Amino acid sequence: MDTMVDIQVVARRGAEPSSETMAAQIDRAFDTFRQVEQACSRFSSDSELMRACTQIATPVPISPLLFEPLKLAMEMAKWTDGVFDPTIGKLMETHGFNRHYLTQQHMNSPVEKFVNYQDVVLDETNQTLSLRRPLVIDLGAVAKGFAIDLAAQELKGLDGFVVNAGGDIYAGGTNEQGEAWEIGIQHPELQGEIIYTLSLSDEAVCTSGSYERRSASTEGVYHLIDPKTEYSPQEWISTSVIAPYAMMADVISSAVLLLNKEDGRKLIQQASVQAILISSDLHLVREGGM
Repeated sequence: MDTMVDIQVVARRGAEPSSETMAAQIDRAFDTFRQVEQACSRFSSDSELMRACTQIATPVPISPLLFEPLKLAMEMAKWTDGVFDPTIGKLMETHGFNRHYLTQQHMNSPVEKFVNYQDVVLDETNQTLSLRRPLVIDLGAVAKGFAIDLAAQELKGLDGFVVNAGGDIYAGGTNEQGEAWEIGIQHPELQGEIIYTLSLSDEAVCTSGSYERRSASTEGVYHLIDPKTEYSPQEWISTSVIAPYAMMADVISSAVLLLNKEDGRKLIQQASVQAILISSDLHLVREGGM
């Protein structure tokens, strides 16, 4: 997933499982990231997602590891009227986001970039995916959060744990002192510095930022692109969302960064989540009852 994954666990005396049990839980938690990447990556031609994208106008059965994040991405596309759109994969390729982080192989999909989420049909009853036109689906705004949630599920039963995938975090239970976990939000302009600190227990926080992954070929474009303008919005430089689940926090933080300020704030209220939003002049805005 082109990110560092770190897992911390806490088990207090008298309550901890055996070291073998804990090790097995942690191994399973790490393995969820490998499984989700194999299902959802648009950078590997042999991923479940990319294999499904080769079949047009044909219902393709897909696993829950692909169906669930795709379903949420489609719901967010409808909720934002296509400002957030998972069919943006080809447009991402044209702006240089097309290189596999391990193999360095470049993807150049022979499809049109002028497609939208309405070209994707999901059948929840039969768990199938059907494409109306050739396109590339990008699940970068949901897959990592989904993997974090699956990893957290594997660690349930421990007194406390933190799953941290590149700054997107689920904090379960309590820390070594029996208190909520203290989680820092990255300063958008000062690498390694914290701009805000949260106290979390059994919650997730995910951050999207214009400073994270920038296009090497197009000035002012980063990894989130408005498909209607083909450029990245600049109203916020960082959006952090606190939610019960990481996949929820992941997709909403991405959508809020893409939306204008008014619509982004409405989305936060409608989703009943909390958020820390940072403007280009480093003005910090708390939303959703924080």
